[in-house]
Amino acid sequence: MKLKFDGFIIALIFMIILAYIFPDIAAYMDGQFLEIITSVGVALVFFFYGLKLSFNEIKHGMKNWKLHLSVQLFTFALFPLLVLLFRPFVHTETQEQFWLSFYFLAALPSTVTSSVVMVSIAKGNVPAAIFNASISGLIGVAVTPLLMHFFLEVEEVNVFAELYLGLLFEVILPVIFGLIIQPYWGKWAHKYSKALSNFDKGVVLLIVYGSFSESFMNDIFNTIGTTYLLSLFAGVIVLFFTVYLIILILVRYVLKFNREDRISALFCGSKKSLTHGSVFSKFLFANNPKMGLFILPLMIYHAFQIFVVTIIAQRLGKQKDEN
Repeated sequence: MKLKFDGFIIALIFMIILAYIFPDIAAYMDGQFLEIITSVGVALVFFFYGLKLSFNEIKHGMKNWKLHLSVQLFTFALFPLLVLLFRPFVHTETQEQFWLSFYFLAALPSTVTSSVVMVSIAKGNVPAAIFNASISGLIGVAVTPLLMHFFLEVEEVNVFAELYLGLLFEVILPVIFGLIIQPYWGKWAHKYSKALSNFDKGVVLLIVYGSFSESFMNDIFNTIGTTYLLSLFAGVIVLFFTVYLIILILVRYVLKFNREDRISALFCGSKKSLTHGSVFSKFLFANNPKMGLFILPLMIYHAFQIFVVTIIAQRLGKQKDEN
């Protein structure tokens, strides 16, 4: 069994190393230069996101409402509820920071590209995966900030009015504009979807670099120890397999989905989007020197989910071919 090499994960590690060695690049022009580039990049990412959405696909996908509702509940209810169970055990500032980074991960929408690819490899319901992954991103624009609102202090997000204003101009309006001109440029977007996906990753890398540069410049990582980092890795692994097993039990024994729908529910419902997470962190943790720590579990989860789900998807696809 061959596993595909994911160069994006290596690129993420490289950006963290670059941020450690050359953090001052992010401070050029008092940080305004990188801020402008990433803001324009984010707007383009979501413009292309809207451009690739199809009203016909969305309309057709609505028919399988039971599957779609389940996936969105797994994404925006199951994840946060599991993390909320540990809220009573938070007593110190470090524990609060640790817990909040996982809650941020839990509040994010599902990823689009990798979910669809993995469902396709496993011979699952690809149209349903496309619909759920796409809709999840749109729902996340409204739901993720709302879920975070309950646990973030006003000063941490530079007033929520500014948060939603930033989301309006850099996320919501570009998506709407992309949807409007989708009938005219939609084919172009699908034709160059791979190039646009690489552009998305490039913007994520810039945000990751900026986040970690600020954390390194403020010496944040020297305030945590090896135990903290090992706990992050352990927490990510436990969270992933807990969610995956709960979803597996629900879709097989409670909801009784067929094989194709089970795969779509499993893969879409257990994944989290690094693209959306990087963008949302830009607003939710604006001017917070600990931003790098808040997105670290998400980066670990992203790498882990790709590795594990790729193995599972290939095995499921092989089983389907043998049958």
